[in-house]
Amino acid sequence: MAETDIALKEAMTIEGALGVALVDYGSGMALGVLGGAGLDLTVAAAGNTDLVRAKMRTMEMLGLPGGIEDILVTLTKQYHLIRPLTSRSGQGLFLYLALDRSRANLAMARHRLKQVEGTLEV
Repeated sequence: MAETDIALKEAMTIEGALGVALVDYGSGMALGVLGGAGLDLTVAAAGNTDLVRAKMRTMEMLGLPGGIEDILVTLTKQYHLIRPLTSRSGQGLFLYLALDRSRANLAMARHRLKQVEGTLEV
C-alpha cells in the first residue's frame, strides 16, 4: 500500500498527466496535490466535490445500485477523471486527475488510475 505522496507521484507518470489531487468530498479540501500545469488544483478539488456530491445524490434519488467507478469530464483540450476511492480507509475521498487530451490515452489513464487507487493507503 502506498502513502498519498507516492500514489500522487505514480499518478503523475500516467501519459498526459497535468495534475492530480486526493480530495475529501465531505469538505472539498485537497489532502494532497501534485503538478498543476496552470491549474489551481485546490480550486479544482473544491469544484469537483460539488460534481461528485450531485452525482451521488442523483443516483440515490433514482435508486441506482452500486457506486461510481469514475466520472469523466471532457474538455476541448483536457480530460478530467474523478475516481472515488472504494477502500474502507478511503471512504469519502476521490482522486482527481487532469490530462492533456492530445497526449493522453483515456483507456490507459483510467486503467492506471484504478491501479493507483488500489495501492493507495490513506
